[in-house]
Amino acid sequence: MEKKKELKITQIKSAIGYRGKTVKTIEALGLGKIRKTVILPDNPAIRGMINKIPHLLKVEELS
Repeated sequence: MEKKKELKITQIKSAIGYRGKTVKTIEALGLGKIRKTVILPDNPAIRGMINKIPHLLKVEELS
């Protein structure tokens, strides 16, 4: 069985001063503080959220 890919997402910059939509996206990813890290499945919904705010995140692929 193929193992699902996962993404390690770390917030590297504060969302202060950005639109409310950006803050909601950060919260939807389970982040909210600088250097907080979450591991989420690699799927189109998560990739879409990452693509909206790449300047605030560091993303690593886990196998």
